[in-house]
Amino acid sequence: MRVLVVDDERLARKELINLLNQNDNVEVLGEANNVDDAREKIEELNPEVLFLDIQMPEKTGFDLLEELDHVPLVVFITAYDEFALQAFQVNALDYLLKPIEPERLTDTLKKLEKKLEELKKEEDEAASKTSKSQLALNDQVFVKDGDKCWFVKLANVRLFESDGNYIKVYFENNKPMIHKSLNALDERLDEKSFFRASRKHIINLSWVESIEPWFNGGLVVTLKGGERIEVSRRQAARFKDLMSL
Repeated sequence: MRVLVVDDERLARKELINLLNQNDNVEVLGEANNVDDAREKIEELNPEVLFLDIQMPEKTGFDLLEELDHVPLVVFITAYDEFALQAFQVNALDYLLKPIEPERLTDTLKKLEKKLEELKKEEDEAASKTSKSQLALNDQVFVKDGDKCWFVKLANVRLFESDGNYIKVYFENNKPMIHKSLNALDERLDEKSFFRASRKHIINLSWVESIEPWFNGGLVVTLKGGERIEVSRRQAARFKDLMSL
């Protein structure tokens, strides 16, 4: 597994890297001491796993994840206890308390191996359908709204809705807001899986439950979550082609 270690404490980075290097199935691609450095290295090295410190000067580990389009698997490195972490409601793959215990790290690496195997199978199935620059259903994104944080697989996001300078992300019973442009997001999403229904909405085609005619040649799409989205007349013809109507 290809790993990047992100921590502002030099000794903490070295300690973790030494432990990771004792595992033959781990390749440490590099290290970063702040968010900006980490973002550049992620773009350059494309790690599969981030070992990420939460508390860092200026920008936190959460800030880094918010800046990424595609988020690798994440293991948080933290001085927080379990209960403090639960308050963040973050469903990271795992977390390691400082100082890191070798046995605990071994357990984490086993979880990572299993998860990476699952992702590899899914990526192989989707590889022929999506270009690497696009975000596919199998990719995960990081969403933070106040103190609540989620890693969300795009397959579970049924709707993106523009709201001023923000986007409301609909998944499960949650509707957090992210500071992004709908136009910029639309360019990154796989057009075989996501459809720009209107100026305000992008829908996940796999969540479409029913379609009905609407005024002036438009359509109304009902999603499995219950949302009803109008598709303009201009977009309706393209939508019918995509859905093979």
